Amino acid sequence: MTLRLVVFDCDGTLIDSQHMIVAAMAHAFEAHGLEPLPRETVLSIVGLSLDEALFALLPETDPRLRRAVTEGYKEAFHHLRARPELAEPLYPGARAAVEALAARDDVLLGIATGKSQRGLRLALEKHDLARFFVTLQTADDAPSKPHPMMLQRAMAEAGVAPGHTVLVGDTSFDMEMASAAGTHAFGVDWGYHAPEMLVKAGASRVLSGFGELQPALEGLWRRPAPGETFG
Repeated sequence: MTLRLVVFDCDGTLIDSQHMIVAAMAHAFEAHGLEPLPRETVLSIVGLSLDEALFALLPETDPRLRRAVTEGYKEAFHHLRARPELAEPLYPGARAAVEALAARDDVLLGIATGKSQRGLRLALEKHDLARFFVTLQTADDAPSKPHPMMLQRAMAEAGVAPGHTVLVGDTSFDMEMASAAGTHAFGVDWGYHAPEMLVKAGASRVLSGFGELQPALEGLWRRPAPGETFG
């Protein structure tokens, strides 16, 4: 039996966290006398580690102020969790897709995200998903996407080769990370980057719903991995 590894991004792929992210960023900016940025601008950096995201949003800002805004974002995110209108729901079909894949003997699941370990574990525990994943890679463990280290660590922990690994994500950063790590990459069209950006960054397919994931994986797995032949 050949083991396969499916690694999901979190925000924008499994969990719809856009309202929380935008609200926390606005709070952090306002607390330090900065004009909040447009929603689309904030969401465009989702997927990067927080430090990289703030550098992208505030490239000309004094590093001390940028660090203060970073800490302000963390604090705001923590305090805003209690507000029901800022809930972070799973995308439709996410739970069913994760449960179906986790039930297979030939598939292992992982996550690679710009969240912190603490933030990721809180999100997974909220939705009772942590038990399905054998590897959790975060911005605490490796450089920000699109650096390949998160995926490389996930594959090492799972014992699965790049040719048998698929990254599922919603941003060009995810697709570029997969390309750098030598894995397959599926994009999703319900996240924060447009489908054409995902294809340009290396997605072999862009899914329109979680119901398309298993058939797409089966189609991929029917083909031999690099260096393999049927027979």
